[in-house]
Amino acid sequence: MELAQVNLALGREPLDSLALRPFMLLLDEINAIADEAPGFLWRMQTEDGNATAVTGFPADGEPGRLVINMSVWTSFEALASYVYGGPHLEVMRRRREWFERMPESYMALWWVPAGQRPSVDDAEERVAVLRAEGVSPYAFSFREHFPAPVLGTERLDDERWGCPTS
Repeated sequence: MELAQVNLALGREPLDSLALRPFMLLLDEINAIADEAPGFLWRMQTEDGNATAVTGFPADGEPGRLVINMSVWTSFEALASYVYGGPHLEVMRRRREWFERMPESYMALWWVPAGQRPSVDDAEERVAVLRAEGVSPYAFSFREHFPAPVLGTERLDDERWGCPTS
């Protein structure tokens, strides 16, 4: 199993504004550090490599202001080490300069089978479930997280754990 994460950020202004320019200038560097971080496997981006052009979550903000960051990691520990350490932590400390406070959960973590890459639809569902039902093995947070399920040894009779091809 691998750990998927989605994180939403609503810009105080459009991403191409002067106010967001400092953040946008840091983004390529921060993404490059993530790409080389121990445990990093994948990051969602458009075919031309633009991570900020990914759209979705229409209720959370209009395109051009909403950043959707989604990635997959080998473990919770690898993701947490990247998020709460080094240059990424410095960017997080400055987030209120660039981004509004989200009124609801703005991130979710969940386990995916090795090699599976989540879609924006998958992320929207996980965030919606986290907002509606709270933390569970289906969608959780850094503060309250769950170990990877061992498929075949754990009952996963929740319909959301069903066969991905059905």
